[in-house]
Amino acid sequence: MFTGIVEELGAVRSRDGSRLVVSCRTVLDDVTMGASIAVNGCCLTVVDWDDARTWFAVDVTEESYNRTQLGDLQPGDPVNLERPVRLSDRLGGHLVQGHVDAVGVIVEPSPNLKVKMDPELHRYVVEKGSITVDGVSLTVVDPSTEGFTVAVIPHTAEVTTLGTKGPGDRVNIEVDVMAKYAEHLLVGFLNRSDSTQSDQNRSQ
Repeated sequence: MFTGIVEELGAVRSRDGSRLVVSCRTVLDDVTMGASIAVNGCCLTVVDWDDARTWFAVDVTEESYNRTQLGDLQPGDPVNLERPVRLSDRLGGHLVQGHVDAVGVIVEPSPNLKVKMDPELHRYVVEKGSITVDGVSLTVVDPSTEGFTVAVIPHTAEVTTLGTKGPGDRVNIEVDVMAKYAEHLLVGFLNRSDSTQSDQNRSQ
């Protein structure tokens, strides 16, 4: 579980098949084999790193490459990095799983970042609600029929990839998991209510 508060802006060192190597510093302070690190909002498992702790390697499945923006990455590309939240940490952003729901496309760049995304996700986007773009926790300013707009402050633009993204660039999107759980619970309740109402109507 993550918070969407990016700790470090790393860079792709190399990409060879499933093996992705990322240059960084901060997120390797306490690295262990099998540790999780979110790369552009996608939770990945560390499988190797150098003794100087200047890079780490992960294996990315074909499924992850196909369903996220990670398949677009080339050596030198910047990436947002975050380690999992600890129970003792402050929750500065919101609860982020690191499970990308879809890949969106930037329509307008920051500071008023506008993103177009899959219409199936629109029901999870609400004004002043939380959403994750390339692993960055942001607040929705304006939901629309095509996607949403978020305000990116100068600090966020400077320390994440969002400051360099432009129209046509693809970004990883994760909607608020709490909204998905609420929907799941309500659908079951509403289905039971509809079934009960139908039984009552038939008995009349």
